[in-house]
Amino acid sequence: MSKQQTAKRKLITATNPSSPIAEQFKTLRAGIHFSSVDREYRSILVTSPEPESGKSTVSANLAICYAKQGNKTLLIDADMRKPTSHRTFGIHYNIGLSDVLTNTGADLQDMLHQTEIDNLTILTSGTMVPNPNELLASKKMEQLIKRFTEEYDQIIIDTPPILASSDALVLTPYVEGAIVVLRS
Repeated sequence: MSKQQTAKRKLITATNPSSPIAEQFKTLRAGIHFSSVDREYRSILVTSPEPESGKSTVSANLAICYAKQGNKTLLIDADMRKPTSHRTFGIHYNIGLSDVLTNTGADLQDMLHQTEIDNLTILTSGTMVPNPNELLASKKMEQLIKRFTEEYDQIIIDTPPILASSDALVLTPYVEGAIVVLRS
């Protein structure tokens, strides 16, 4: 299967929105909505215990579901160890989240990629760095998430698996909800 076919398969909510699998992602979105009756979960971290569990696929499809519902949505690829959003959405990336956090001087607006899907913007992981954990735990990351919650209706953050690194764990204080994807 080609990379383009794989990406299309992963984006089932965009390519076949009435399929049973796409409906499951809509059910997940609805479940999040109903579980947050007291307060909205506008920033959600998605992780898994181990690699290859489908967390990036869940992140992408959940973001699409929110966007298709009319919510201005941002998908942040915070997996600086094994980023995937650029391939999934066909984005050429060379700068992104890590570059914002390391003060490279690049303009944040240049790093935000509007997709073909209305209301969906992607922030790729950016240049590979030796210290992703420290960057994600930084005050600057906390401020960035706060800024994005003012600009977007929904933020989905794709993070590395929790058994591979503590990157997802250091982000949990900055978000309102977390989803752990388990492989069956």
